Amino acid sequence: MSNVSDLLLANTSKPPFRPAVLVLEDGTVFHGSAAAAQGEVFGEICFNTALEGYLEVITDPSYAGQIVVMTYPQIGNYGVNKDDVQAKEPALRGLVVRDMCQTPSNWRSTSSLPEFLKAYNVVAIEGIDTRALVRHIRDHGAQRAVISTIETDEAILLEKVRASESIIGVNLAATVSIEESQHFEGNKELHSFAVVEAEEPRFKVLAYDCGAKRSILENLVRVGCEVTIVPWDTKAEEVLELAPDGVFLSNGPGDPEAVEATYNQVRKLLGKVPIFGICLGHQMICKAAGAQIEKLKFGHHGGNQPVMNLMTGRVEITAQNHGFGLVFESLGPLIPELSGGLSEHPDDLRYWTTRRIAPVVANDRFGRIRLTHVNLNDGTAEGIACLDIPAFSVQYHPEASPGPTDAHYLFQAFTRLMEGDKDYLDIDIAKDRLSRWRFGVAKPPVADAAGAETVLCAEETFGKGGAVSNA
Repeated sequence: MSNVSDLLLANTSKPPFRPAVLVLEDGTVFHGSAAAAQGEVFGEICFNTALEGYLEVITDPSYAGQIVVMTYPQIGNYGVNKDDVQAKEPALRGLVVRDMCQTPSNWRSTSSLPEFLKAYNVVAIEGIDTRALVRHIRDHGAQRAVISTIETDEAILLEKVRASESIIGVNLAATVSIEESQHFEGNKELHSFAVVEAEEPRFKVLAYDCGAKRSILENLVRVGCEVTIVPWDTKAEEVLELAPDGVFLSNGPGDPEAVEATYNQVRKLLGKVPIFGICLGHQMICKAAGAQIEKLKFGHHGGNQPVMNLMTGRVEITAQNHGFGLVFESLGPLIPELSGGLSEHPDDLRYWTTRRIAPVVANDRFGRIRLTHVNLNDGTAEGIACLDIPAFSVQYHPEASPGPTDAHYLFQAFTRLMEGDKDYLDIDIAKDRLSRWRFGVAKPPVADAAGAETVLCAEETFGKGGAVSNA
């Protein structure tokens, strides 16, 4: 090639083509181009349906052991900003996209996504039909896969992927947890242009780190928690010696059956201290109660999963990232007088959503346990609350990084549980969601003729005469 052609290629938005291959264990093959680091990686393939927040997804420790397919076609268009990073380094095995943007445009961006991925040696492939790939995963389920930029022989790669390790039975939480306890400072300036200031600390909370996202811990700080993070296998006796107001069980990757050291400690903690669990933390509470956990066909990964709160009848659009789920009936038999008269578990938990009933089972370890949330897409259990001890949990991520803010109220519910409020889950979701954002520069409230207070807001936000009623 001439010097002129070399110069033209060097200044295009795409680097020179480097072949890459994606092979699934069922023999399905996709050819594309290397989009980040060179190498060969193995993991369970899954897809994420979020329309934004790719950096939060890529740095979520819950993706340890997995190759992530992004369903939105262009990834990287607003670049990388350190405020959005969820862990010190990405834990996922590989990334699959339709198109990787090399030249981002955003005022918060400090580098391009390909540069970020290369810095952490993350292998990625672009230029494949991600729609066809996602349909295949939905039809045939999550399975092992390999991305390679150094080997293109399909037969060799298929043999390698079929010999690779499954995530079932592997304790991935141990690979992403901290090694020693540490105080979580939080970042008071984080998104200060959009989010209200954090409340003053009132509660001492110990957080089990099974792969915690930083934004989840930030949300605990914002509702008034002083957070100390402890390793995934911290003994219950050590926790109780510190006399916390509450214990938080974080999200995390992989098979909950393999995280035995955590749920065995949770079993000792339940009933002795208020506990809030999310995602893997939810599964830890369920395992501690003797429940069964099942492997889902392709899991829930994305920011648009509809979940009904059976306590209120309201629907939350939630952010989720998990491949395993609770078998609700394994917690115990229904208590008919607390379950609409029903004594047999229905085949589909969406039965309860149509009747606006939050059923209760009799658990042989911890007494009465209520089903509080149900996934409207597939009828899986999304949340439980113990009625005889102070503990509750949800299967999704309430902090919305990335995703909607519908479920933020759960952090407030945790503070109310620590205060001893029996109706801790009875929260106006819409009011809570609005309370965390800055909507302009507020002026002192002015009472109208009826006595209702009105907050006048900055003209540059709402225009002249703009106002929000607090009535």
